[in-house]
Amino acid sequence: MRTDPPETADETTTLTGYLSYQRETLLLKTEGLRREQLARAHPPSSLTLAGLLYHLALVEETWAVERFAGEPEPAPWDGVDWDATPDWEFDAAVDLEPEVLRERYREAGRRTDAVVAAAGSLDALSVVPLRNGNRFSLRWMLLHLVEETARHNGHADLLREAVDGVTGE
Repeated sequence: MRTDPPETADETTTLTGYLSYQRETLLLKTEGLRREQLARAHPPSSLTLAGLLYHLALVEETWAVERFAGEPEPAPWDGVDWDATPDWEFDAAVDLEPEVLRERYREAGRRTDAVVAAAGSLDALSVVPLRNGNRFSLRWMLLHLVEETARHNGHADLLREAVDGVTGE
C-alpha cells in the first residue's frame, strides 16, 4: 500500500519514506497486467514495464547489497555475463510472470531496507567505492535510489497508458 512520505521526520525516515513511496508507485503502475502486457514495448523505445521492475530490483541490490554492504551479488544477477549481455535484466524480464517480477522487486526493497537498518547512520560509507575511488554515504545511496526509481516511474506512466489507457499519480 502506498503511503505518503512523512512531512516531519528525521532524515532517515524521510528518505526511506520517499523511496518506499516510489517503489509502491511502480508496483501500482504494473498492477493487474498480464505477462504479455508487462512485456509490451512501444517503439521506438524498447523499454517494458516488466523490464523496469527487474531493472529496479537489480539497481537496488547492486547499490545497497553489493556496493554499500559489500555482500555477494545475489541471484539471479550473480550468474549473468554482463559484458556479453549488458541488458540482461530487461531481456529476461519479459519471460517472467507478473507476480514473480513484482515479488522479486519487493524482495530487493526488503534487502535494501535491511542494509539501511544495519548501517545505523546516513553518514556510514560504502564498502565498495565508486569508479572514482570515493566511497559513498548511505544518504547518497538513498537519494540515488529515490532519483532512479522516480525517473523510471515517469517511464512507467507512459508505458502503462500505452498498454491500456490507465493514467494516474
